[in-house]
Amino acid sequence: MRCFVRRCAGRAAQYLLLVLLSVFPAGLLRAGNVYFARHESQSNARVFVVDNESEADLCVRLVCQESQGRDVDEFWHYVPYESRADVKVFFVAYESQADIRVFFVANDSQAGWRRENPFQGRFK
Repeated sequence: MRCFVRRCAGRAAQYLLLVLLSVFPAGLLRAGNVYFARHESQSNARVFVVDNESEADLCVRLVCQESQGRDVDEFWHYVPYESRADVKVFFVAYESQADIRVFFVANDSQAGWRRENPFQGRFK
């Protein structure tokens, strides 16, 4: 399966992308490393999606292959099952509730940490 992730304008489009990724049949996705938790109590980290790259602690690139998301914080591969995840994240509505602020990017070269954060190195 080829994956094309386009840079989306605005937070609403980014949330739509995440919802679309979460409804893919499990057979189309390989084992990966990030699970999008439905409840805060299931998560390891609370994440807020910012509108601008300059506001982010971490710029994230969604990838299609598990091998691309292994051993790095900035490349996330979605998995449909909590048991197959390396890290579980919960998306919060308010920035003040978040442990980390992320911005989704379209290119590998844009992905990476922008600010020091206690969660640095924990998304591997």
